[in-house]
Amino acid sequence: MGSSARLRHYINDNKPLILDGGLATELEAQGAKLQGDPLWSARLLHTNPQAIKDAHYRFLLSGADVITTATYQASITGFIDHLDVSSERARELLMSGVELAKETVERFVSDTPPKGQTCPLVAGSVGPYGAFLHDGSEYTGAYAQKMSVEELKVWHRPHIDCLAAAGADLIAFETIPSIKEAEALVELLREFPDSKAWLSLSCKDGKCISDGSPFTDVVQIANRSSQLVAVGVNCCSPVLVEPLLESAGSLLSPNLSWVVYPNSGEEWNTQQGWLMSEKTSALVPELSRTWMKQGAALIGGCCRIGPAHIAELRHQLKGSGMSADSAV
Repeated sequence: MGSSARLRHYINDNKPLILDGGLATELEAQGAKLQGDPLWSARLLHTNPQAIKDAHYRFLLSGADVITTATYQASITGFIDHLDVSSERARELLMSGVELAKETVERFVSDTPPKGQTCPLVAGSVGPYGAFLHDGSEYTGAYAQKMSVEELKVWHRPHIDCLAAAGADLIAFETIPSIKEAEALVELLREFPDSKAWLSLSCKDGKCISDGSPFTDVVQIANRSSQLVAVGVNCCSPVLVEPLLESAGSLLSPNLSWVVYPNSGEEWNTQQGWLMSEKTSALVPELSRTWMKQGAALIGGCCRIGPAHIAELRHQLKGSGMSADSAV
């Protein structure tokens, strides 16, 4: 049995797997200053790796079955430009994202022998090219109009190479706004035949991803990959998830699952940041049963979703894990 088939069986046997929440959200809650930083949480791989491990650990304590590395906005070029390091050091930093997460899983398993909770997995985060541009274009995909599939593959290749070499359990292609970039990533994954991945899109409404392409078209691209274990959406409002999955439910390959991890539903303002609301964050646990009924096998949260929300999500879907109060 191939590694992809093994992971699919693992997901099916333990579904839904609970993903973590917004890593940067938790880092900021603990005092990290990330707003406006072109490296975002990836800077802490260089300046404060212990803070990353602590945040991972809090999500594991809250009941996460999968933690995602602090490499979403990382890149060899970005580290060289913004940290003034060599390309060799930049590669080490990217790989360290996986190493920190794996070390945290080892500590967690040692400290708290799993009771009904699977041994957690590490997902290596790969953000879109727009994340490197640091201009919000991961929510439009406009840059892809000026780039070829091959150019996008050249950009992403070293990132995936680092995560695979460091031993990530799977790769998380996250917040991908463009069908062209999705196609590039699915093609590029073939160059790493021992790697598995999920593909998650940023979406503008209940039918289309951020560049306006139908979500159904991306699902059909995902269906062609033998290495993808899931396709879905992240960092969109929770209320968009059900119609997006509904739009493509009949198209999803039996070999794929849905992966779903929306943000809190709060609005992002480029000048003011997140416009806070106490009501919206509760939507993720509240709506998660619907997503599970639609076939979602990996469910978590993105921006503005912290450990307490993940604890409540686990309680809703699995009836186990720490209480929301003890996860904060």
